Amino acid sequence: MWTTMDSSIGELRLVEQAGAITAIEFSPFRDPDGRVRGVRDDSHPLLVETKRQLTAYFARDLKEFDLPLAPAGTDFQKRVWEQLVGIAYGQTASYGQIAAQLGKTNAASRAVGLANGSNPIPIVIPCHRVIGANGTLTGYAGGIERKQTLLELEQDALF
Repeated sequence: MWTTMDSSIGELRLVEQAGAITAIEFSPFRDPDGRVRGVRDDSHPLLVETKRQLTAYFARDLKEFDLPLAPAGTDFQKRVWEQLVGIAYGQTASYGQIAAQLGKTNAASRAVGLANGSNPIPIVIPCHRVIGANGTLTGYAGGIERKQTLLELEQDALF
C-alpha cells in the first residue's frame, strides 16, 4: 500500500508492506524495477500515522519517530541504518564516525556512504544527518538542497 503527502521538501510517497514502512520516496517518483508499490490507500492506518508523524516533524513538533520499519537491504546496510537512527535530532555525524561505531576503520567511510545513499526510508532513518568529515554537505539521494533544508529545519527547531 502507498499514499503521498506534500512536505516542505516536495511530495513524498509513503510505502507500507506487511505492517511496516518500507520506503519514503522523493518526487519525482521512479520505479526502477518496474514494480508497483501495491495499491494506493490513503486511509491505511499505518500510512495515516506515518503522514501524521512526518507532518509533525516538518512543523518542528516531532523529534523522534515511532513507526514500525522494514527497510530492505544487505546486512551491512541495515547495520549502517541502525547507526543513523542513533544520531539525535539536530545533530550530525561523519561517515568515518559511523564506520568507527561499526568497528571499522576510516577506510570503510565510502562503504558507509554507499549504504547511507541506499537508505529506502529517508527522514525517519535520518541519512540527512551524515556529513563529510570536514563538515561539508555531501551527496544525498534526495539532492543536496533537500538535505540542507532538513538540517536547517532541525537546527531552527533547537533554538
